[in-house]
Amino acid sequence: MSLSHQNPQQCCSGLKSALKSSPIRFVLSIFNFKPVKGFHRVIILVCCLTFGFAIAQVHATSGLPDQAPTEVTPVLSPPPEVSESVQEFLNQAEFNLDKAAQFDTKIQSEKILNQVRFGLADLAEAATEKEPQILVDQAKSTLTERKLVFRKRVDYLTDRLQQIRYQDGGLEQKLQAVSQVIQYPEPPIQNLQLDNLSTLAQSTVAGAVPITHQREFRGVWAASVVNIDWPSKPGLPALQQQFELLALLNRMVELNLNALILQIRPNGDALYASSLEPWSSWLTGVQGKPPEPYYDPLQFAVEECHKRNIELHAWFNPYRAKLKRETSGFAPNHMAVQYPQYAYQYGDLIWMDPGAREIQERTYQVILDVVQRYDIDGIHLDDYFYPYPVAGVAFPDSKTYGAYRAAGGNLSLADWRRQNVNFMIQQIGAGIKSIKPHVKFGVSPFGIYRPGLAPGTEGMDQYEALYADVKLWMEQGWVDYLAPQLYWKIDPPKQSYPVLLNWWLAHNPQGKHIYTGNFLSKVATEWPISEIERQVAISRQGAGQLSLGNIFFSMKIFRDNTKGINDVFKSSVYPTPALVPPMPWLDNTPPEPPTGVQASGGVLTWNPANDEIRSWALYQLQGNSWQLRQLLNADTTAIRVNPGTYGLRAVDRMANESAEQVIAVQ
Repeated sequence: MSLSHQNPQQCCSGLKSALKSSPIRFVLSIFNFKPVKGFHRVIILVCCLTFGFAIAQVHATSGLPDQAPTEVTPVLSPPPEVSESVQEFLNQAEFNLDKAAQFDTKIQSEKILNQVRFGLADLAEAATEKEPQILVDQAKSTLTERKLVFRKRVDYLTDRLQQIRYQDGGLEQKLQAVSQVIQYPEPPIQNLQLDNLSTLAQSTVAGAVPITHQREFRGVWAASVVNIDWPSKPGLPALQQQFELLALLNRMVELNLNALILQIRPNGDALYASSLEPWSSWLTGVQGKPPEPYYDPLQFAVEECHKRNIELHAWFNPYRAKLKRETSGFAPNHMAVQYPQYAYQYGDLIWMDPGAREIQERTYQVILDVVQRYDIDGIHLDDYFYPYPVAGVAFPDSKTYGAYRAAGGNLSLADWRRQNVNFMIQQIGAGIKSIKPHVKFGVSPFGIYRPGLAPGTEGMDQYEALYADVKLWMEQGWVDYLAPQLYWKIDPPKQSYPVLLNWWLAHNPQGKHIYTGNFLSKVATEWPISEIERQVAISRQGAGQLSLGNIFFSMKIFRDNTKGINDVFKSSVYPTPALVPPMPWLDNTPPEPPTGVQASGGVLTWNPANDEIRSWALYQLQGNSWQLRQLLNADTTAIRVNPGTYGLRAVDRMANESAEQVIAVQ
């Protein structure tokens, strides 16, 4: 800590050294004066005594002794023990009072620091019988008192620090640790407001260096259809299925991904226990057959995701009934069997009619059943509403449309189809919130709303081809997040990743989140890994417009570490963990902070304040900023750490963080 004036200790050290060896010789050497007899001897003696006394006064009043006080064993009895709550308060005061001293970068830094410590000593001495607010008032008074002789302060401090060391076992080390890691601007000491010392003492280091990190949705799709990602093939034993899923989740933890979009209804079937729809053939090989030995894959996935601080979003396809590649026949409770009049052959697909109220209600009830019974974090729909058009083949819903017109409807066929999709989106969103308001609702549409709206963009018109009026959904706020599938490279002018992203960001009037969908699978065939790196960087540039993350298709690229992509993600894309962005329109109430935070033997321990905790966020102070070191699951209440200053926060299911508890670990 530098001073703006010359250090008096440096000025006088040589003089004091010489004076200690022989004051008379020292004075004689200055004047080059040889002693004589009689009167001259008397004159010399008076001068020496006067000059020596002056130097002694400089030495006594400088406040800067020749060397640091040595450790001494207290002669007093050990101070009485203080209560845990008062000791915690003292620890906070210890950090913050030392920080306050560091504001003095230009005048009398050492003096102010010692005054602060002097106040802290008084604070500790009185801590056994008085409440913290009274202690704070005493500290205020002590810190503002400037009339005592400074030398007496230093003497008093030396004695009191020994007592505090004896009681606390490391005050000086803590003060030094904080002074080394905290950096402050340089306001003069007179601008430091000590009037509200209670707030200062009860706050943490985060009061001056905010504890924060870059929130980001880091999602990945895991498709079950055609066994793209999980399970690797149909009919595996249950234990093998579980092993494969755990391997995917552990890989996500390794890559600091935080959200799994798991396909649980690929075509009117279920990868979970359902009374409404049959078991999926992609899971067991035969539609309607349960896994052996029996287990519920969705329940298993939810529990294992949450153990790893990963959100699980249940991914549904609302209308697809069968793909050509699916060899298993329909189970009796499949919707194509129960409603054959609305099951249409279209190309190599069987597709349910989105305009039929029975089909709309079936999809709605299936989704709400999952919301009701499982602790999922979100419901997710992809881009399949009406099917992608087959050239020269009309979608065969003329009977349903005719019935609508016969009942008095006057919308065109295209507008009627869009109304059907709009009704489904609005109904599902409202239904989710009526059961569990915290469950998020997201949709991942085709990446082009309408060609030409984003400058220079060409391609399929989903408004006319899939009958998805995504812009309306965003205007109405029916979804909590949108994940447009921007499955093109950055550079092509006809479908440019940044141009399309900017268009979506500009059409988000309700301020919902945008998590871009990225075509990760292209790395296996065409794209360099650097293309994905650049796309993530571009997405981050739009954070101010709520571009708050990415979802990658699909998980098998990470599972197989295609072209070494995992090394790139670990080193440069997601080198540190992150919480998903909060959604304040769903819930912005922070959880209660952890209680009983202690450090002993390099181990942090704590207790949850209640059972609303999803995870714990452990931060560490690095230089003048905080870094999120680790996300711990809710069952964790102890962790071994290296020496340093840490901040611990509770995190709820909506990724709201509590106030932090800051603690120094020796």
